[in-house]
Amino acid sequence: MRLSFRARRAAQLALTANALRPLRGTHWGFPAFVTGWITSELAPHLLALTLTDTAAHLARRGVRDADRVGLAAAALSTAGLGSLIASAQQARTAVEQALVDTLGPGYTDVLRPPPSASDLATPWGQLVLPFRMRHADVRTDRNIAYFQGGRRFLLDVYRPREPGSGRPVLLQVHGGAWVSGNKEQQGLPLMLHMAARGWVCVAINYPLSPAARWPQHIVAAKRALAWVRTRIADYGGDPSFVAATGGSAGGHLAALLALTPNDPAFQPGFEEVDTSVQVCVPHYGVYDFAATTGAPASQARLRYLLARYVVGKDPRLSLEDYVAASPLDRVGPSAPPFFVIHGEHDTLVPVREAREFVRRLREASPRPVAYAEIPGAQHAFDIFPSIRSAHVVRGVQRFLDWMYAHRDTATG
Repeated sequence: MRLSFRARRAAQLALTANALRPLRGTHWGFPAFVTGWITSELAPHLLALTLTDTAAHLARRGVRDADRVGLAAAALSTAGLGSLIASAQQARTAVEQALVDTLGPGYTDVLRPPPSASDLATPWGQLVLPFRMRHADVRTDRNIAYFQGGRRFLLDVYRPREPGSGRPVLLQVHGGAWVSGNKEQQGLPLMLHMAARGWVCVAINYPLSPAARWPQHIVAAKRALAWVRTRIADYGGDPSFVAATGGSAGGHLAALLALTPNDPAFQPGFEEVDTSVQVCVPHYGVYDFAATTGAPASQARLRYLLARYVVGKDPRLSLEDYVAASPLDRVGPSAPPFFVIHGEHDTLVPVREAREFVRRLREASPRPVAYAEIPGAQHAFDIFPSIRSAHVVRGVQRFLDWMYAHRDTATG
C-alpha cells in the first residue's frame, strides 16, 4: 500500500526528530540507533528526497489543494535535515581540534604528502553513491586463512595496486556485539582510504557468540596479529608497525589488543609471538566490559548480553574474567598511543564510557592520547561514506601518518 504524502512526511519528520534528539533507555537504545544512524548519515539524500516529494505533491495538487499538514511536516523535516547536515560538517573541526590539542598546531609539517585543501574538504562526489565502496588504486586479497577453523578465521588484505614493501599496517576488527558481523561489512571507508595512501590494511573475522565463548574472540584477534607478524611482508607490509582499529565490539577488541601485549592468558599455544600494537584507534568502543564504573548502561550490557551470550559466566562469581577483558580496567603506563573516537549521540555505548576511558589513559600513559567526540554522531556512523565519516577517516589518516613518522619516539 502506497503511503500518502502526509504519512510519508510525518514518518520522515519522526525519523529526523529522533536523529536530532535520540530516544534513550534500555528498550529504546537499539531502534533509536538504527533509525538515527541512517537518518543522520544520509541526511543530504533524505533532504533531496523530501524536496523532490514535496515538489511533486505541489505539482499534482497545486498550492490551493495541497496537504497543509504534510507541507508543514516537510518544512520541519527540511529544517531538521539541514541541521543534521550542519552537525555532520562539525566533525571536521572536532577531529582537527583533537589532533592539534594532542600533537601540536604544527603536526601536519611532518606529513608526506602534506594535507591538501581537498583532504580537508567534504568529498561530495564520493558521497553521491555512498554504498558503492571501491577504489581504483586498491587491490584486495580475500579469504586468507590465518588459522585453521573455517570462515571465522579468514582475513582480507587491502593494499596499494602499485608494488612496494615496508608499508605500515592497519588491522581492522569488525563489531557486532560479539555475536554478528564479518570482515566485509565494516571499516571499508577507512581501509580503502588508507590503502590508497600507501598502507596495508587487514580486515579479520573471528569466532562469534554464542557458539564461541570469551576469550575465543580476543585469542583469534591475537592469532590474526601473529599472522601479520609472520606473513604481512609478503603483501608489502611492515610487521614492525601495526595499528589496530575497529568499531563497537571491534573497538573493544582493538583496545584490548593494545592493552594486553603478549598476555599469555590470551595466547594459548603461541605465547612466544609478539602481539603488541604500536597505536590504536577504536571507534565507539565498549570499554567498561566488567561494568566496574556502575553505569546503568554498562550493567545492563553485562547482565543481558555479556553474561548470557558472550562470556557465559555469572559476573558475581567470575568478575575477574570480566575485569581481565575490560579495557577500562587494563589501562597502564605501557599503553601505546590512542586516538579514541565516539559519537555524541551514541545510544548503544554511551559517550561517557569513552570519556572515562580517555581520562584513565591520559592519567596513566605518557604517550599521546587524542579524543574526538563527534557532534551529532550515533553509533556506527562510519560504516559507509558520509559527510561525517569522510572527515573522521581523513583525521584518522593524519593521526596514523603522524604516528608512523614518529614511530621511534611516540610509540616506543
